[in-house]
Amino acid sequence: MTSPAEPAPLSASPAPVDATELLLDPVPPADLPTTLGALRASGHVLRGVREEMRENLLAAMRAGTTASERFPGVVGYEDTVLPEVERALLAGHDLVLLGERGQGKTRLARTLVALLDEWTPVVAGSELHDHPYAPVSARARALAAEHGDDLEVGWLHRSSRYTEKLATPDTSVGDLVGDVDPVKVAQGRSLGDPETIHFGLVPRAHRGIFVVNELPDLAERIQVALLNVLEERDIQVRGYALRLPLDLLVVATANPEDYTNRGRIITPLKDRFGAEVRTHYPLDVEAEVALVRQEAALAAELPDVLLEVLVRFTRALRESPAVDQRSGVSARFAVAAAETTAAAALRRSALVGESPAVARVGDTTSVVTTLRGKVEFEAGEEGREHDVLEHLRRTAVAEVFRRRTRGLDLSGITAVVAEGATVETGELVPSADVLASVGTVPGLAQVLTAFGFGDEPSAPQAASAVELVLEGLHLLRRLGKEVVDAPGGARTLYGG
Repeated sequence: MTSPAEPAPLSASPAPVDATELLLDPVPPADLPTTLGALRASGHVLRGVREEMRENLLAAMRAGTTASERFPGVVGYEDTVLPEVERALLAGHDLVLLGERGQGKTRLARTLVALLDEWTPVVAGSELHDHPYAPVSARARALAAEHGDDLEVGWLHRSSRYTEKLATPDTSVGDLVGDVDPVKVAQGRSLGDPETIHFGLVPRAHRGIFVVNELPDLAERIQVALLNVLEERDIQVRGYALRLPLDLLVVATANPEDYTNRGRIITPLKDRFGAEVRTHYPLDVEAEVALVRQEAALAAELPDVLLEVLVRFTRALRESPAVDQRSGVSARFAVAAAETTAAAALRRSALVGESPAVARVGDTTSVVTTLRGKVEFEAGEEGREHDVLEHLRRTAVAEVFRRRTRGLDLSGITAVVAEGATVETGELVPSADVLASVGTVPGLAQVLTAFGFGDEPSAPQAASAVELVLEGLHLLRRLGKEVVDAPGGARTLYGG
């Protein structure tokens, strides 16, 4: 940061936001102005939140950044949702993000903080983040009148200018807007004194971004309290003659089924949002694979080919008539499936004493039993949930296998069991045992490459590839399969 004598950086576009900024309390640079007089001398210019975000967004666009860089961590929206969001921001509109669960609405809303200036001046000690040039709270105005150019100036990091509220039926007007503070009244202040008000989340988000998640879940009488905020940009507290010219961007998230005139949203509030942006699940497999890879905290190696299986499994659920599509199948299902599959591999690695831990296709069966509760089925499917999930999982395995092995000669693998031999795999079968039962197989190197394991895979990686080939050939009815209960876990025998 340059010295205060150089005014440009005080309103220049910010550097990309770091995720740690939301977890830490950053310390402002020592060379920033500390009084109102010094702030004026620095050439700082007051900008509203919408103007600030518009100018920073335009600066990022002109610098040649991509949509993914402007909204870090958001995957699959580059050509659909993000242009709509950018148009809303450039227009200065409050916006609603409409979409089913697990479509990244909250993640997208949180990235907007990156479009704020990294540091902004505030009246030191003000609870509403008052700007020194234009304080709005009674206390900040009193301080400004008392100290003049000696008014103490503090600096607020952009991470502190983001406020998020999950709408719940028990949310009150006091939570959002404010209420009379009985403690301040008991201290001797009169009920007509504005300083007796305890401000809610909305006024405390002044000069920042206020996000309300699942907006239709707010009771209708609470939704009414937001009408003035969105249109007149002020608040009313228990009949006080109080007018606060709030400066904030309001973002809401909602499910399309609820966000209708017939749903749980009042029409006047719906009318006050300037933009409604529809989100969606990733449109293609590659985008969803990248999303899951980004979000999943994997305890073991999960090969890309198996991650694709889990993604296609998730996408098949979204298209299945047995699943309640009004609820959707969240991207969190695919993330949890990836983590569960990797955990199964880590368990095997610990029990049989091999390293590294690499997931196999058999580990994906644990997803069916573990994550069944994350999917809502149609009423007529009661009792068939496990069968539906297992069928779609097997279908996903077969689809990925066909795509990856198209044009490859797999006769060398089928020849291994052509004369009555069997290959044994299973939850607790070591990789060395799997590879020993297969032996040297012509064409296996091509399969390893097709599955993304490279030319020199480790033994656990090679065993993962072999098991996927065996399962794929079984699903294509070119190999037999028998599951046998055994101490420590079931074992799978593949044969002719």
